[in-house]
Amino acid sequence: MQFFKVKTVEETFALIAEQVPAIKQTETRELDRALHYILAEPVVAKENVPGFDRSTVDGYAVRAKDTYGSSESMPGFLALAGEVHMGEVPTVTVSSGTAVYVPTGGMLPAGSDAVIMIEHCEDVEDLLNTYKQVAPGENVIRKGEDIREGEILLAVGTKLRPQELGALASLGITHVTVFRKITAGYLSSGDEIVPYQTETLQMGQIRDINYLTTAGLASEWNVDVVYGGIVKDDFAEFQQKAFELYQQCDCLILSGGSSVGAKDYTTDVIQSLGDPGVFVHGISIKPGKPTILAMAAGKPVIGLPGHPASAMIIFKLFGERILRTLSGEVLERKPERVFAKITKNIPSSPGRSDYIRVRLFERDGDWWAEPIIGKSGLITTLVKSDGIVEISSEKEGVSQGEYVPVIPSR
Repeated sequence: MQFFKVKTVEETFALIAEQVPAIKQTETRELDRALHYILAEPVVAKENVPGFDRSTVDGYAVRAKDTYGSSESMPGFLALAGEVHMGEVPTVTVSSGTAVYVPTGGMLPAGSDAVIMIEHCEDVEDLLNTYKQVAPGENVIRKGEDIREGEILLAVGTKLRPQELGALASLGITHVTVFRKITAGYLSSGDEIVPYQTETLQMGQIRDINYLTTAGLASEWNVDVVYGGIVKDDFAEFQQKAFELYQQCDCLILSGGSSVGAKDYTTDVIQSLGDPGVFVHGISIKPGKPTILAMAAGKPVIGLPGHPASAMIIFKLFGERILRTLSGEVLERKPERVFAKITKNIPSSPGRSDYIRVRLFERDGDWWAEPIIGKSGLITTLVKSDGIVEISSEKEGVSQGEYVPVIPSR
């Protein structure tokens, strides 16, 4: 195998899309237990939402043309013909020169095509003075305007956020078919790594903080993480523990040992798990160049750098893409960006994507991104940051005051 035949960020994303399949196993879940799961079957609307024309405001249902010309200085006059009660079908109708009171959400009475807000009229002894004209359809939601019967409301691969659950509930749907929740196994390697609960460190020891940052990010993507512990720099032990964890999970995450040092066994361990093996070993990115991505007998394997900041940035960029794809979610774009002005010049090497930690602040109506400079092993640079600035591979840096894309921390 050839080490560090680096890929660009764009090539890596493309390889992930090509190599990582979605899981096949599905389950049926109650709607109130389906948050953040991924739809495995499309949802087709079996009814209209709303099921009737309704008012969006408290006001009076009218024929719009009866209000034409109404103004503060020259009001119109309509006869009140009754009112609509919530949850009931109106028993009154609107005819020429009449109006019917309707509350927000109330069903429009027959004959009306608009609603004039209560603030723009005055009830004077059953005679309605109108001080504003309205257009047909104003302050009205038509039957089926929100969801139309027969349309595909949600496609396969849709992540169920609160708003999707609300839309499903509006159709009376109580159960959905989703892809099952996936599990990722996490294993740290290195003679110097000790459990994060270790109170007193011996000289040269490092607490395993990468497990907490990795598992925390994974939980945001609705992925459970099984902690496999820490393995020393011994190939046989590393291989055995990795294989045992690999057997339990849908994805294996290995932290540390991804470079080409004498004791960096990660690549060989991954290759031993199954074919086709490693498809990325090295990405043209800073920080995080010694990243390994692989497919072993149908399961993705992620080899993260050992430095905490590098590991977290790499896992956010590529681990998220892998795990969300594996979960069955259809990803149609890169992670969301916001744009902010950079506070200082930042040089960058062409052909390599750089990711700079930044603090966001507002000044004079603009958002600014202040670089937090620090080595990739410093976890505090991530604690202090609000996101990371992306300097794409074709750029030679960014200039002070230039708008830059920022991937916000969530």
